[in-house]
Amino acid sequence: MEGEASVNKLHTQIEVKPQGQEPPPPSSSVVDNSEMDIQPDGKLPFFKSRYRQRASDTWLISLLVILHLVAFITTTLFNYFSTGSVFFQPLSENPLLGPSASTLDKVGALRRAFLVQNHLNWRFFVCPWLHAGIIHFAINISCMIFIGIHLERDYGPLRIGVIYLLSAFFGSLVCSLFVRNNPVVTSSGALFGLLGTMLSGLIRNWKVYSSKGAALAALFTVLATNFLLGLLPYIDNFANIGAFISGLLLGFVLLLTPQIRQMSKNKAGLFECGVKHAKSTIKLRQKLALDRPILGSISLILFVILLSGCLVALFLGIDINHYCGWCRFIDCIPYKRWSCNDGPNTCEIMKSNSEMTLTCLYNGNTRVFPFTNISQARINDLCAMIC
Repeated sequence: MEGEASVNKLHTQIEVKPQGQEPPPPSSSVVDNSEMDIQPDGKLPFFKSRYRQRASDTWLISLLVILHLVAFITTTLFNYFSTGSVFFQPLSENPLLGPSASTLDKVGALRRAFLVQNHLNWRFFVCPWLHAGIIHFAINISCMIFIGIHLERDYGPLRIGVIYLLSAFFGSLVCSLFVRNNPVVTSSGALFGLLGTMLSGLIRNWKVYSSKGAALAALFTVLATNFLLGLLPYIDNFANIGAFISGLLLGFVLLLTPQIRQMSKNKAGLFECGVKHAKSTIKLRQKLALDRPILGSISLILFVILLSGCLVALFLGIDINHYCGWCRFIDCIPYKRWSCNDGPNTCEIMKSNSEMTLTCLYNGNTRVFPFTNISQARINDLCAMIC
């Protein structure tokens, strides 16, 4: 009896499988609806990845960060060898804790004299990689990573790379029409180009995205923070404005629809719901791409007109400051801790064995420095600081 009971237990543990029925695929090979972050209404959240990203999906922003870091380290080393003692100038000389004005001149900053008298046009391609100080670098790069990663994941590195470079160059062109005799850098211009691109992407694909209020709040917070930073010396706000307009127009031209990963065709059963939402989103994208060719065409024409106009104005040597006396306050707000004066600074120099005394002939300010063996460019920096 015991033997028969054990045999019956053995039979009860045998699972009978119907013929011709395949086991379900493993869960690791199934791309479910959550990977695409498609909501029940078929929309995509802006600040959330469309699918699980690979490291190579953000290679462009990583490369740009490395290039900016190399340029910043190079500028810092130039400042150290120029001054012979410090990597960053004190806040009284550079409120952004960065290099001196003469160092910025050496590494490629823009000045009116460089463009009009010396025609050093290579600075248009170098200036967008320069930062005015470590405060400027930290804020600018953090915002660029925050905005750029989402744009690159949504629209791909090729389109974002083209917009980034064109916006940076266009911002430098606009800067050349307003720049005065103080050195300025335009690295924030490329960031403003990305901000303009983000805004155009939201407007053009308004029906695709959800959480648009949070995206707009983040956009204008970054925009306002960096614009206020541009009111300090050595950062050009006109480059920021020009690059923002460029990014906005180019975004309407190039950012047709966000790219999402389509689901496999053989998904069925429990995953039909995900396929349905994916198909509805793809149809919506196709409809948007077909409905707005005129917007892209008009934006492209406007960008070409603005770019051509800036190039012609640059070749003619036009200085808009002659026609707009208040424009300088958009670029630099005078304050007791720094100077926005761009006029010629002349100082009387008196040297002793270990000290040098500078007296500004413009306002009478006098300051004693505990060194004498410095270059004329460095003397001009100190003279500009006290004037």
